[in-house]
Amino acid sequence: MTYHELFYALTLQHVTNIGDIIAKRLISSCGSPEAVLKEKKQRLLKIPGVGHYTISDLYNTRHAEAAENELKFIKDNAIKVSYFEEESYPFRLKHCVDAPILLFEKGNISLKHNPVISIVGTRKITTSGVAFCEELIETLKPYDPIIVSGFAYGTDITAHKAAIKNELQTIGCLAHGLNQIYPKTHKKYVSDVEKHGGFLTDFWSTSIFDRNNFLKRNRIIAGLSEATIVIESAEKGGSLVTADIANSYNRDVFAIPGRPSDSQSVGCNNLIKHQRAHMLTTPLDVPYILNWKWDEQTKQPIQKQLFVELNADEKIIYNYLINREKEQLDSIALECNMPVFKVSSVLLNMELKGVIRPLPGKLFEVA
Repeated sequence: MTYHELFYALTLQHVTNIGDIIAKRLISSCGSPEAVLKEKKQRLLKIPGVGHYTISDLYNTRHAEAAENELKFIKDNAIKVSYFEEESYPFRLKHCVDAPILLFEKGNISLKHNPVISIVGTRKITTSGVAFCEELIETLKPYDPIIVSGFAYGTDITAHKAAIKNELQTIGCLAHGLNQIYPKTHKKYVSDVEKHGGFLTDFWSTSIFDRNNFLKRNRIIAGLSEATIVIESAEKGGSLVTADIANSYNRDVFAIPGRPSDSQSVGCNNLIKHQRAHMLTTPLDVPYILNWKWDEQTKQPIQKQLFVELNADEKIIYNYLINREKEQLDSIALECNMPVFKVSSVLLNMELKGVIRPLPGKLFEVA
C-alpha cells in the first residue's frame, strides 16, 4: 500500500459513524477508500446499510488533517500497516466481518506458517492458573505455536512471558495506540515481546484511552487465532467476551474446569456447561482437538499442505473453510460472495480432488 493509498484509508477510518463493516461495504462498492471519499453523496446513499446519518461527517476536512498527522506518526516510528485487502493482512482475521480495515504493527511478527492460539483469562489469576498456563505453553512448544494475548495483568502477561521463555513467537493485542503501553508496569516486557513477535492494534496514536477499547480489542485476539483458551474467569469478564467472539467466528474455544466453589472458575465452568468451549484438562487436549499432526521420525509438527492445483474460486472457498470446523452451503456462498449454484459446482470439484468432504445437513469441511 502506497502512502497515498494509506492516507485515504486513514481518512476513511477516522470518519465518525463509519465502522469497519460499513467501511468495507463502501470500499467494495466504490473500489477504494479514495473513491469512497470522492464519490457523490447520492451515489453512496444507494449502498445497502448506508444512510444520511452514516455519511453525515464523511466530507469534513478534519479527517484528512488527522490522517496526515497519523501518517507522520507512522513514518517517524517505523510502524507497519496492513490493509485488509493485502496479502500481509493476518489470514484468519481477514475472514472476520468486523475486522479493522487497517492494522498497525510493531515488532517482528510472522503469521505465515505457525498455528496460532489465543490465551486469555482473569487479571486475578491464581497460582494454579499460572502453573497450568506455563505447563500448557511448554507442552505445546514442539508445535511452535504463536501465542496471542492482550498484554494485560494476570493471565495475559503470564502467557506472554511463558511464550518468551520457551522461545515462541508472541503477539500482544493492544487497546490503545502504539505510542503508549498499558499497564505502565509492563514496559519492562516490551523489548522481549518485540524480539519474539510484537504488538498489534487498530487504534491510532491519538485514540482516547477508554475502557470500551478493551472489549473492541478482543475481536482482534479472537480473530487472529484458530482457537481461544480461557485459563480462568469469574462469572463475568473480558475473557468471556473474547470466547463469545471466537464462537461467533466459528473458532474453537477451550476452558479449564475448576471447583464450583472457586470464584475464578465460574466463567470457565459455565462455558463448558453450555457447550461453548471444549473442556481442557491436559495441554495435549489442544493438539488432539485441533488435529495438529506430529511426525515421529523427524520429531517435527506436520504442516497441512495442498498437493493439488486449485483454481481461483476453489482457493477462495478453501481459504474460507480451513478456518472453520464445518460450514453450511448457504453460509459458504454468502461469505465467499458466490451464488449457491456456483458454490455447489465448485465444492463438487473440490470433493473429487480430495480437498473437502461433505457432511450431513449440507455441511462441508476441509479433508
